[in-house]
Formats: sequence, structure tokens, C-alpha cells
Amino acid sequence: MDVRAFLDEIRRSPTYEGQIVHERFLPPRPARYSTLRPPLPDILTRALARQGITRLYRHQTRAITAVRDGHHTVVVTATASGKTLTYSLPVLETLLADPSARALYVYPTKALAQDQTDALAEFGLAGLRFGTYDGDTPQPKRRELRDRAQIILTNPDMLHVGILPQHFRWRGVFAKLRFVVIDDAHVYRGVFGSHVANVIRRLRRVCRIHGADPIFILTSATIGNPKEFATALLGLPVHVVDDDGAPTGPKWFVLWNPPLIDEARARRRSTSAEATALFSRLVRGGVRTIVFTPARKMTELVFRYARFELEERAPELAARIGPYRAGYLPEERRAIERRLFDGDLLGVVSTSA
Repeated sequence: MDVRAFLDEIRRSPTYEGQIVHERFLPPRPARYSTLRPPLPDILTRALARQGITRLYRHQTRAITAVRDGHHTVVVTATASGKTLTYSLPVLETLLADPSARALYVYPTKALAQDQTDALAEFGLAGLRFGTYDGDTPQPKRRELRDRAQIILTNPDMLHVGILPQHFRWRGVFAKLRFVVIDDAHVYRGVFGSHVANVIRRLRRVCRIHGADPIFILTSATIGNPKEFATALLGLPVHVVDDDGAPTGPKWFVLWNPPLIDEARARRRSTSAEATALFSRLVRGGVRTIVFTPARKMTELVFRYARFELEERAPELAARIGPYRAGYLPEERRAIERRLFDGDLLGVVSTSA
């Protein structure tokens, strides 16, 4: 997509009233690689090669080295920079050497946990046992995960309500717990962050009861003060890896301000209406797009209005957009996630879920 041409087209539109108030262009950046010493086990190297990965970025090798050295580590690099490998590779390396070891992956949403189960499956490691443990997990599956899984993917709520209160049932996990991964750590700020910080301290106490002292690995794309933030969240000193070695394509940031409809009262046109118009326009242009909304009701409204517009102007695309929010049945959420990850969905309207 030619973003400049798209923005110029918007400016020439009869409905344009000066909504674009700021633009910023970030040029592309080449990759920076480095060599991991000692190298990964051959089985992991082959698994990466099957995924098309033959070299590691500089921040990945630095993070893996820090974890190998026993440091609690926070990795702060851009979205899609390969942060998942910074924790999965040292975890998998440890599990290959010691199959009795355990790891706990904590994600802020169920959707992210589901996505990461697919990422683990892509390694194709025979005998690797992992799964999500959340409110959607059936009861029979929960016991199986507790007793057999080497990697358990969960969220702070389930950790607080469903795992820590039953820690003696989980003694097999806690006694062998080597790693705790906290992905998207920037979510845990404010009052919610204070609650999660206390849950983490509770987790550390439970680990001590069972004789474990796991390494914590945090990741984020948007923390401005990673050392202070991660130290406060964990209550532990951390090693910071923030020298992003991943390549980036060109990026455009555009700030859009709805036009005034009542200057005396400083009233502006509906943000949802503006977002709907932009959304449908991008989808018609074949651009994969996500619209984030602050509430479930707004998610459904933007989706409905965008679908009506597409049915009129590009009916073949109306079925390629969808809503995503809390409140759907687990199987409905999994189906939407699958369509999104597979590229079948061209546009999604979502809450922070």
C-alpha cells in the first residue's frame, strides 16, 4: 500500500475537513545480527530453520545470554521484533536438557496465550507438553496440564484465583519451576499493575515454599523506563535488553481529529463514525486493519456500520471483517483468532481483549 497516495486521496475526498492533524514517517532499518555462544542445541537450530530462521538478532542473543547467566531479564524491543524467541529458546533449551523442568507463561489476555500455543507447536518438538490453563480450559484438561505440562500458559487472574490458592496440588510444577515469562508487561501499570505485582510476590513466596527460585523474563514494546518498571513489578533487580536488532519496514503515524460540528460548544463528529469510515476504506483497499475500541458495545456498532457500508460498496468483502471481544463463547473466540492468524479476516474490530 502506498500510504502517501492513500492520505492524498483522503485529502481530496469531499468528506475531508482537515481531520489529519499530524503525520510522522519512520524510515526502514536493516537487521543487526549476532552469534550466540555457545550455540543452541542442534534440534532447536533445525526447528528454527524449518521456520525460516537461520540467524538471531542482536537483542535475541543478548537476552538469551542474560537468561543463561541466571539474570531476571526485561526485553523491550519493537512489535514483531522476535521477542517470543528471547524467552522460548532458553526455556526450550532447558527443557531439552532437563525434561522435568517447568515454565509458566503469563499473558494479559486469553487470545495472546492461544497465539503462543501455536508458536510453540511450530517448533515441532516431539514430546514437548504444553497448554493453556484459563477459564476456558475444561476440567479434565486442567488436571492433565497440572500433572504433565512442561509449559503452562495462563493469565494473572487464573494465576491468582485458580493456581496459587491450590499450590500444594501444583507442587510438582512449583518444585521444578525454572522460568516465569510475563509477556506484554506494560499492561501491568496503575492499580491493576499493583495487584499483579502482589500476585507475583505471592508466586515467589509459593516457589520458595516448594524450593524453587525461577528466573523471570519480561517483554514489552512500549515501556519507557524498563529497569524501574520491571524492578517495581517483580520486586527484583533486572537486566535490561533494549538494543533492538530487528529490521523494520517504513512506518506512518497519523493523528486523526474528528471535525467540529458545533464550534461554540466544541462538539466534534463521532469518533466511532470517523473510525468506521476509515476502517471500511482501508478494507476496500485490501489493507489488513484492526480497529481498537474502548467498550464491547462500541465494538459491535463499528463492526455493524462498517459491514453495512461494505455490503453496499464492496459486498465481496463484507464477510471478511469481524468483531472480537470478551463475552463470546470460547469456540467463537478461537474461530475468530484462527481466521485472523490465517489471513482470512481482512479487518477486525476489537476491545483490548
